[in-house]
Amino acid sequence: MPGDVTTLPLRPTTTAVRRGGPRSWLARGRAGALVGADSGTLIAALALVSIVALSLFVVLMAANRPSVLTPTTHAGFYPSWMAGPLGGLLHGFTNNGDTLRHLFSAAVVVMYVGYAIVLKHAPRLPARWTVAAILAAHAIFLLSPPLALTDLFNYINYGRMEVVHNLNPYTTIPILEPHSDPAFMLSNWHELLSPYGPLFTLLTFVVVPLGVAGSFWALKGILMLASLATILLVWKCARLLGRDPQRAIALVGLNPIVLVWGLGGDHNDFLMVVFIMLGFYLLLLARSRAAAREDGEAADWRSWLHVRALLAPLSALELGAGAAFVTAVAIKASAAILLPVVLAGLLRAPRALVQMVLGMLIAGVLVAAASLLAFGAHIPDLSTQSSVVTSESIPNLIGLAAGAGGETSGLRQALSVVLVALVFACAWFAWGGRRGGRARAGAGGGLERAIIASGWASVALLVTLSWVLPWYVLWVLPLAALSSSRRLRTVALVLGAWLIIAWAPASSGLWDTLHFYPEKTPLGRLHQRLVKELLD
Repeated sequence: MPGDVTTLPLRPTTTAVRRGGPRSWLARGRAGALVGADSGTLIAALALVSIVALSLFVVLMAANRPSVLTPTTHAGFYPSWMAGPLGGLLHGFTNNGDTLRHLFSAAVVVMYVGYAIVLKHAPRLPARWTVAAILAAHAIFLLSPPLALTDLFNYINYGRMEVVHNLNPYTTIPILEPHSDPAFMLSNWHELLSPYGPLFTLLTFVVVPLGVAGSFWALKGILMLASLATILLVWKCARLLGRDPQRAIALVGLNPIVLVWGLGGDHNDFLMVVFIMLGFYLLLLARSRAAAREDGEAADWRSWLHVRALLAPLSALELGAGAAFVTAVAIKASAAILLPVVLAGLLRAPRALVQMVLGMLIAGVLVAAASLLAFGAHIPDLSTQSSVVTSESIPNLIGLAAGAGGETSGLRQALSVVLVALVFACAWFAWGGRRGGRARAGAGGGLERAIIASGWASVALLVTLSWVLPWYVLWVLPLAALSSSRRLRTVALVLGAWLIIAWAPASSGLWDTLHFYPEKTPLGRLHQRLVKELLD
């Protein structure tokens, strides 16, 4: 665990409250005139404008005509409902694939530089400027056609399999559904049982009556709202922790990878993350109210003997937090990595822990019942998805460096053990580790340590996963934004830079220059063949 971790007081300081309050918002707005502003403010304002302007440019390029930027389109097929209201506005713009790849890649790189500048100078900017830039970027990507990958149509197709064709997506692969279904023609994981959580799959059932086009736009809207809700929760959590909320939301809401590949690609990670953040917010709010009543718990083992005090009265906030974390797992299983860490952070607060576990049990029973009714005794197919490999994932790079030609099954098993060990270390840190009695009593210090440790656990998951996609950095960003660990925020930014290098379309030229061809080793060809079989 990092050595730069600090724990803040249970109650926000007066200064912290003033910084994040409404008066501060208005004061910053009035002081935000560019006339007379220092160079840092001017540069940060320019960076904000560049992020929004380049977001619009990327979407206009993708919406203009069929191209490599929108893989669900091809010559003669680009329906207006998919292109959206911005379709065709760049009339006469190049359709050269190489040019588009380089323009797209350059735009993302410049956006990321602008993002770093905004983070450095965020406190100098009026808060309303940062919020306006976040809202503008979200609105732009709401109007975007599907960028980079086709997961959104896989979501829609799995939902239609059950509702339209009475085929359980957890037991039937899409290749067995009628190929005339319009969602089948737009999806691509045809040999893969659904890996998505039951609650998210049930959501895809709800939008089926809207048709493929209606489902597309409904899910885009839901995911955008989930992203904005996450940013709002980050703001609220930052204020409860006494941190600068403006810098926190900038770290999450202006990240170009999240905007371009996440919102532009329409991925369900936003729904998972919003419930994770809801869980932390409810726990922080419960802690704040307990501190206001001055009835914090002593970190004494005797607290566990008072069973009645642990259970009564019930706490809606802590029950809700437990339910929120379980909901996140039921949307996407990746969230499960945080459960032991958060629970460990509450071990010195017996009542908070018991209440949260009770909320988890209630939500778990409800989710299990809903899943059993909808899908029978079947679960998402995580094992098949975990067997596929992206060429630039850390495990594959380790395998290449070791001379194995990529990630071997033995390396995958070894890294799974490493992941378990790292999560245990994060849970140990969240609990308080060797500090024992010196650790702050109650949920206060434990919660702040749990946020930091959860961020590191998410990093551990990212660097040990075989199949890593760019928007997965979203798993780390909200936790890094709320953390007091500068190292965690730095690692989040470095991970982002690595993911841009790995996934920017123009990176193929870099690999050619470096003579780096991980997919051309014997093991690399095997990995590619497995992916192609699942995409058949």
